[in-house]
Amino acid sequence: MANAADLPRVGAVARFASAFAVPPDRAGGALTLVEMIPPGQINLRCDGHDPRVARAVGGVLQGLLPVNANTVQSAADVTVLWLGPDEWLILTAPGQEGAVIAQLREALTGLHAAVTDVTGNRALLRLSGPSARETLQKGCTLDLHPRGFRPGQCAQSLLARAGIILHQRDDAPTYDILPRRSFAEYVWLWLSDAMAEYNGRAISG
Repeated sequence: MANAADLPRVGAVARFASAFAVPPDRAGGALTLVEMIPPGQINLRCDGHDPRVARAVGGVLQGLLPVNANTVQSAADVTVLWLGPDEWLILTAPGQEGAVIAQLREALTGLHAAVTDVTGNRALLRLSGPSARETLQKGCTLDLHPRGFRPGQCAQSLLARAGIILHQRDDAPTYDILPRRSFAEYVWLWLSDAMAEYNGRAISG
């Protein structure tokens, strides 16, 4: 029997996106939307202010455990998003979540913590370009002005009434949008329509 980690990773919108998208070499707009290969996803619940927990997690994640609200830390193939005072979402390279989970569980043995594989929970959509902020503001009530939401920050919110995690990656601006897989097609189609005003292009990966 094949190991689940070795199976091909297929995005939540892959089965129909090509019918609405254009290949990257034909995409004319600066504003782009693409579904990324689903990363490994790990939910971590613990007391990040407990020195023993911080040392244990830090040893596995190379010190990456943001304790300030709505912040993100990244290094190599690992990104850690703060979701709450005792909750984080860890994104890994596809297929690497199993090894990270095993290391975290071993390091946290005897400590009050929970490490859960949630890889199938969310899709990862990436929206990038000069009008990405304006596109999101059509359906998201977060204040996305640069003075209030900047690279290295994340937040849980609603986009067109669908629950998402939003992470601003850079000043392009580029945003990673993580909706539940069951809402991914809806969010993709909503974004495709919202970005049409700016000559945006949904790119088939």
